[in-house]
This record gives sequence, C-alpha cells and structure tokens, in this order.
Amino acid sequence: MKKNMGSTDKIIRSLIAIVIAVLYFTGTISGTLGLILLILGGVFLATSFISFCPLYAPFGISTCKTK
Repeated sequence: MKKNMGSTDKIIRSLIAIVIAVLYFTGTISGTLGLILLILGGVFLATSFISFCPLYAPFGISTCKTK
C-alpha cells in the first residue's frame, strides 16, 4: 500500500474520531446512529494510523506533499 494521506488529513480524521467517541461515551449520541458513527470513527482512526485511505486509491487522490 502506497501512502496517500498527508499529515493534515490524518490530524483531521483523528480529531473527528475523538469527537465521535466522546459524544458516544457521554451519551450524546446513542442507538444505531451512535454505533454507526463509532464504527466510522474507528475506521477514521485506523486509516490515519496507516496513512492509507482505500477510497482515495480508485480516484487517484493523494493528500501527501509532493517531493
């Protein structure tokens, strides 16, 4: 897998995942929507750690800085 995520993209995804987790565990969001958002937050966190977004690959998108 070739990295296709820049540092800004990773930071934004991590912050969104943290906000979703806080909202879920404080009870602000709950039920099916809460679980779906929590899973989405987990995906955001996982893709930010591996610096690869599978949805970017088919479209040729890369947020990495060019050398």
